Amino acid sequence: MRNFRSRGSKGIGPTLTNVKTSALTHIADAYPMPSEALGMPPVSDGLYKGFSQIDVVDAGLYEKYDVKRGLRNADGSGVLVGLTTISNVHGYSKVDGKTIPDEGDLIYRGYHIADLVSASQDEGRFGYEEVAYLLISGRLPTQVELDDFCARIDSRKQLPEGYLSIFPRTTYSHSIMNVLQRATLLLYAFDPTPDDTTPVHEVDVALSLLGRWPRTAAIAHRAYLADKNDERLVVPPVREGYSMAETVLDVLRGDEGFTRDEAMMLDVMLMLHAEHGGGNNSTFSTRVLSSSGTDAYSAYAAAIGSLKGPKHGGANTKVGEMISDIAYNVEDWSDEDQVADYLAKIVRKEAFDGTGLIYGLGHAVYTKSDPRAVLVKRYARGLAEEKGKQDKLTLIENIEKMGPEVMRDVRGITKPICANIDLYTGFIYSMLGVPQDLFTPIFAMARLAGWTAHRMEELYGPARIIRPAYNSVFELQEYVPLSERV
Repeated sequence: MRNFRSRGSKGIGPTLTNVKTSALTHIADAYPMPSEALGMPPVSDGLYKGFSQIDVVDAGLYEKYDVKRGLRNADGSGVLVGLTTISNVHGYSKVDGKTIPDEGDLIYRGYHIADLVSASQDEGRFGYEEVAYLLISGRLPTQVELDDFCARIDSRKQLPEGYLSIFPRTTYSHSIMNVLQRATLLLYAFDPTPDDTTPVHEVDVALSLLGRWPRTAAIAHRAYLADKNDERLVVPPVREGYSMAETVLDVLRGDEGFTRDEAMMLDVMLMLHAEHGGGNNSTFSTRVLSSSGTDAYSAYAAAIGSLKGPKHGGANTKVGEMISDIAYNVEDWSDEDQVADYLAKIVRKEAFDGTGLIYGLGHAVYTKSDPRAVLVKRYARGLAEEKGKQDKLTLIENIEKMGPEVMRDVRGITKPICANIDLYTGFIYSMLGVPQDLFTPIFAMARLAGWTAHRMEELYGPARIIRPAYNSVFELQEYVPLSERV
């Protein structure tokens, strides 16, 4: 393993050890400081509080102009903005204009996700690469094509020469998603034709990111810990022949190693996170940027920024915090009444974060069931028994069971509410030894396959820049000279 903390890079600047202090000092100098801390007078209402008065549109105007807030119809369904051949997220049916709840289904290129996951698991092989090939190319690969696909990813795992002498210096951040964004944009500078949007180049960029993101995220995580603990940063070597799941665990575990069962469980998570329709926020972000004709690195960096949000991919972290809070405050995790009583406190905003939300329950599309959550539970049980975590799994299952009942009784919610995959994600990753700051980055690594498919469909399909309309709801003003303003 190469040690990048104790060796300098000729022609690039000071050694990494010296950069540690200077870089952080520079960051601290540039970091936004409260005005009071800078010796400035109290802030003006206009600059810091004006948005609360002028940028909040009257809720009644949305109904008046028939504006679909969040691109959602009144019944919660999504506004139709495009057509796709990539996937379908099914959670309800429309009959005579009414939304009828239904069992959830997730379909990739015409194949049920349950069939894709079960096939690889039953055969004892890793399935994420097969799913990625399917999403990107539009069809299932032959064995020869799959081997070639994996070999192409392998050949791109090594980061470009000179990249690591720059990249670690920018990784001193607790947000690995932010680092992954910057790392992706930095790769643009190492691509001789970064603005090429031909199919060959687009696929090659995707393959390079599939190969590089696992190590990039792991290096970012290690760099943050090394800086925090004043230790040397050790960069793990490239392992060829490893699946995505094995690569992730390898760079995290190092000499500790991992078991086949652990890698197979992570492979299931990667397959389930690989794609989720064109309407989810990060995929739609990818399509919006791609419609402008911008480069792949910019589009995927934007998708990462979207996925980072707590209302999207970052939700798995919030779920983990909630489960830990429930575990601490409920004496008997197997007692449904005790779990329900504490969930009622959460819904009444008397416990946890005061929002009244039970994180991990409910979904924008799924009503009766989330097929991803159903599959996760099926494969997680064996690992939970192996790790001695059956009691924690029982607690989560009781949250899933009692949560909808509590929300119905306390808040009067009548629509079907099911557990989504986030309820189980943090638990799975914790059993696999994945640190919390890498939960969402792993989500991003998996979702890259779906983002790539949607980007190319947008580039080579509609070929029109996405440009929705906004109604202006303000009055015209008469300009007042600066000297006359009060």
